[in-house]
Amino acid sequence: MHYPENKELQYLFGKVENQLKNDLPFAIYRKPEQEELVGVFQMDKELRFTNFQDKGFVFAPFDLTKGAVLIRPDEIVTGTHSFQKKLDRAEVALSDEGKKEHLELVEKGIQEIGKGNLKKVVLSRKMEVALTKSPLAIFNDLLQQYPNACCYLFHHPEVGTWCGATPETLVKVKGGELWTMSLAATLPFEGNEDPKWGSKEIEEQDMVSDYIREKLHPALERLEIDEAKSVRAGNLWHLRSEVMGRMKPETDIQKVIITLHPTPAVCGIPTQDAMDFIMRNENYQRTFYTGFLGELNLLGPNDVSLFVNLRCMELNGDKASIFVGGGITSASNPLNEWIETQNKSKTMLGIL
Repeated sequence: MHYPENKELQYLFGKVENQLKNDLPFAIYRKPEQEELVGVFQMDKELRFTNFQDKGFVFAPFDLTKGAVLIRPDEIVTGTHSFQKKLDRAEVALSDEGKKEHLELVEKGIQEIGKGNLKKVVLSRKMEVALTKSPLAIFNDLLQQYPNACCYLFHHPEVGTWCGATPETLVKVKGGELWTMSLAATLPFEGNEDPKWGSKEIEEQDMVSDYIREKLHPALERLEIDEAKSVRAGNLWHLRSEVMGRMKPETDIQKVIITLHPTPAVCGIPTQDAMDFIMRNENYQRTFYTGFLGELNLLGPNDVSLFVNLRCMELNGDKASIFVGGGITSASNPLNEWIETQNKSKTMLGIL
């Protein structure tokens, strides 16, 4: 790929190339609306898991019982990546492959909600496409295209290579203050029109906010949830409420993470029933899609910044796997849900 002119970035990207060549673990990332790029490099191939007391970069799966992977910070390198310009978006040719299976899956989810077993379930699918760019070139394009997302590239020889541009915070904690978000509902961005949310989307977002309030309440001294606002993420609109709180002195970060993950935005309500349904019925294993990733005590004790692993892909040789899903409620329509996943797939397909 064409290296940036900035010397510190050349050094940072060179380190990443070297880790990939030697099959050594690393993570490189940029948090939303920031210019600082951070590279966390581990100098051996050991697979480490964390109980969230360690220091490093965490990469956790959808099913947390499988263990959260830690990249140990043997070396941390930073650089400044200034936003140049958005890339011209390529027109993406969408395929109908997997349509029948996804419509059947959504129909099954609606039936389960109709029986009263679930209020909401998030159902997804996996697409495989040919890969023509290097991981670092893809990461560089993500940085250009998505300044408002957490963009990352992760590699571990035991786990694989993943990258993404996620708009969703799982949780941030600093000095006992906690910040998270309630995010749900999707509409395509069309021209300069404001999104027109229907009752299905508003109900879905309220459901997520209520769930977060109920789950976090016991761990916090105070909790505030703002009104939902429309936020744009690439070519999509979502509804989002800011959630702020103060942790009780006896609450530790592991407890908060286990309480919040997986969120209703990636799993469903009630969580365990939705998770069981997903594990039984989705036609593939999610592994790290809809897990989470980010800084763990890197800037100091109890300083955490974690993001939900959405809008991501797994890079494997000459193939990339892309994952797309949507929230299913009693008001869902299978064909509309298929169209929503097609709209969402354009985000990562456009980068490839």
